[in-house]
Amino acid sequence: MSRPLPLRTAPGAPRPVDAVFRVFPVLHVLSGAVLLFSPAFLVPLGFSMALHDGAHRAYESGFIVTFVSGLFTFFATRGRHRRELQPRDGFLLVSLVWTVVPAFATVPLLAALPGMSFTDAYFEAVSGMTTSGATVLSGLDALAPSINIWRTLLVWIGGMGIIVLAVAILPLLGVGGSQLFKAESPGCMKDTKLTPRIGDTAKGLWAVYAAVTAACIAAYHAAGMTWVDAVIHAFSTMGLGGFSSHDESFAWFHSPAIESVTIVFMLVASLNFATHFLAVRRRSLRPYAADAEAGRVMAWMAGSVLMIAAFLVWRGVYDDFTTALRHAAFNVVSIASTTGFASVDFGQWPVFAPIWMIFMSCFVTSSGSTGGGIKMVRASLLFKQAVREMTRIIHPRAVLPVKFGEQVIENNVIFAVLAFMLMWGGTIIVMSMLLLASGLDVVSAVTAVLACINNMGPGLGAVGPATNYASLTDFQTWVCTFSMLLGRLELFTMLVLFTPAFWRK
Repeated sequence: MSRPLPLRTAPGAPRPVDAVFRVFPVLHVLSGAVLLFSPAFLVPLGFSMALHDGAHRAYESGFIVTFVSGLFTFFATRGRHRRELQPRDGFLLVSLVWTVVPAFATVPLLAALPGMSFTDAYFEAVSGMTTSGATVLSGLDALAPSINIWRTLLVWIGGMGIIVLAVAILPLLGVGGSQLFKAESPGCMKDTKLTPRIGDTAKGLWAVYAAVTAACIAAYHAAGMTWVDAVIHAFSTMGLGGFSSHDESFAWFHSPAIESVTIVFMLVASLNFATHFLAVRRRSLRPYAADAEAGRVMAWMAGSVLMIAAFLVWRGVYDDFTTALRHAAFNVVSIASTTGFASVDFGQWPVFAPIWMIFMSCFVTSSGSTGGGIKMVRASLLFKQAVREMTRIIHPRAVLPVKFGEQVIENNVIFAVLAFMLMWGGTIIVMSMLLLASGLDVVSAVTAVLACINNMGPGLGAVGPATNYASLTDFQTWVCTFSMLLGRLELFTMLVLFTPAFWRK
């Protein structure tokens, strides 16, 4: 008998066995991230027991399931095909963390909210961890306070990124964290090391983040919130997530003082935390002046607030400029910073105002902030490139470098921005068409996708600020969930996993 010929694969094609073996080291580090996440359940557990809200068993279950799963996976993958993580592994690990960890975060929601489906619970958890603030829950005022604390804690953790926290711990596992930090961090922070060691950078960023959060809690309480509401809304504000403990969001408080505090801290969170870190370390405000994005973000915010306030008075929505300025300031900053709080139903304003606000959410946050969207740096580079091309038509021999601040931007960076914008626009079109095909109206479909891609929360129509995402079908909910993940990971980090080149040796 002749022997069967061995199976052959095309040159460079990934072999299934090799692909499986390559995943083991990533799963090992993923298990460490899951273990690192498990103590988060103890925060709402402590609040639940202190407030006697009856939801403590939900967090006990969440902690046990998460800790045991992480521990089992950790030992099951330990020592199996051990190797150093490669840059491509960073993208796989980040994507897995942002899809797996929310699954564990659903446990308290499913246990404490009878009748909630896994689809809705996963949507809520992803919305929190991606700092989107889109919700399927109503009756927030009647929920156990610890549930609202859990929802906003997810926002706070997701705000800076659980991976950035993990890279300070990964050296204990024998794995360097530099490639993970670059995969997770948005915008121009990708190649910025604020300290010689990447772990020290992560610790420094988290220290600043925690300190500003503590200041936000104190400011909210001083402005009139209870301590529980102050903690809930500070977590949500610093993560730019938009979750609230009240169905009416900030309209429930009817407090200009609370709204003023919120505006200040939303603006702080919409700036680059690397800039905050440098300002604290140097004890100087000069890093803010040197940050080319910060000035542009503040200019767009201030100009849009004044324009929308004047527009609302002109259209007769408010009788006096002071009232218009109050509501315009809060809601414009909230939507532009991709937070998603609301003090009024701005969906009822003349359509120009909410559309302008959603447009601003696409780019009026800094890279390295907790906000979403394409970031100010990309929008500025795209505009400068367009101006350069128009100038080149008139002066074809001119040397026209693109500058951002004092830095000359290389062409490969410009090409990367153009590719990102192409993918961003294409993703919005594809996701919007899926929602339209599923029966959603055009206003709700397009604004829902923009709200999810930009991690902003409320859209218009069926997903406006006076409603939520509960009316969507399961298919529509999953489309929005995937859109939030794509937006939080800035498209390429996740989409690169679907390319054949990623899996080749």
